[in-house]
Amino acid sequence: MPRTAIVLLAEGFEEVEAIGPIDVLRRAGVRVTVVGVSGLTVKSSRGIGVQAEVMLADIRELPDAVIVPGGMPGSTHLANSEVVGEFLKKMHAHGKMIAAICAAPAVVLAPLGILDGKKATCYPGCESDFTEKISYEKKRVVLDGRIITSQGPGTALEFALQIVGELVGYDMAAKLREKMLVGV
Repeated sequence: MPRTAIVLLAEGFEEVEAIGPIDVLRRAGVRVTVVGVSGLTVKSSRGIGVQAEVMLADIRELPDAVIVPGGMPGSTHLANSEVVGEFLKKMHAHGKMIAAICAAPAVVLAPLGILDGKKATCYPGCESDFTEKISYEKKRVVLDGRIITSQGPGTALEFALQIVGELVGYDMAAKLREKMLVGV
């Protein structure tokens, strides 16, 4: 049975941080669902309309992983959504993978307490929103338990490959890295 992941889209999401992981995870055989938070057609931070497949409120089964793209005001919209907050807390409580990039670790995950006691990274400067309970690491991608964080658009493919490694296996991640010429 294939692994499952959802990518949360809110108005103002960062394109590369959402579409890059969708592409890479699907190449790895992960069943990825694009999920809208406030509507099925979601405009990115640069005005590109992306069609979500389902609304978050309609998700009934927890996936193996959730990907939380950054971007502004996308991260703020995610953070302000009660449905998103409850869903992420439920994923965390069930030991599911939570992967967030750019501003999302600081703006979305940190206020929920999901990063407490963890090592994490985020877009440079956003770490000022981390509490003293979070150990900031100035790295492109950080894995701590079931939490993966990354810095931003330029790290989106590395972020996606880390998710693939954890969900499908590091052999698949290495194969994709080579085929996609990531870091070659």
